Amino acid sequence: MTGTFNDWVEWFPRLWDGYLISLQVAALSLIIGIPLGLIWAIGGQAKVRSIRWLCVILVELGRGGPVLILLQFLYFGLPTSGLTLSSLSASVAALAWSTGAYTSEIIRAGLNAVAVGQREASQTLGLSRADTLRIIVIPQGLRIALPPLLGFALLILQATSLCFTIALPELISAANDIGSETFQYMSILSLTGLMYALICIPATLAVNYLERHLGKYD
Repeated sequence: MTGTFNDWVEWFPRLWDGYLISLQVAALSLIIGIPLGLIWAIGGQAKVRSIRWLCVILVELGRGGPVLILLQFLYFGLPTSGLTLSSLSASVAALAWSTGAYTSEIIRAGLNAVAVGQREASQTLGLSRADTLRIIVIPQGLRIALPPLLGFALLILQATSLCFTIALPELISAANDIGSETFQYMSILSLTGLMYALICIPATLAVNYLERHLGKYD
């Protein structure tokens, strides 16, 4: 046991560097992807057919294509058309696209959960459709959608582990390198799992708390 602990202490700095990259990719993907999800959720209900279909196509491609395929397409596929992305840029782009696609459905459900009577009241007051969305529907809809959005954020953090397939030096990549050098895969992967759990378990408890307090619309 002492030997394992000493190994963990030795490996931790290398894993920490990869962990920070994983957190960076997850944060950037969410910062870009959730606003995209809001835009696509609203655009998917637009009256203009071209806008509506464009949003639907982007959402379905993001949901229908596994993250691993999106990563491979952006990193290995785009260079054949003359556009080359770094492993970090491709990782953020792929995960942001997937985030936007899935969160658009979460946000759309939240927007639709706002009482119809409030929309009707806003029309009675003379508010435009845009003002109704901005002032009434979006704030309340996002409040309803917040717990599942936070839950999805944990999935994106875990999905960053797929980025090792395009040479991003994130947490799993660092763990794999150490395992290849030491052949102590069980030990290094146990430490890696604990590092993920360090964020995921408290965040899951926070999501459960928010679901009880914010998940229902009064």
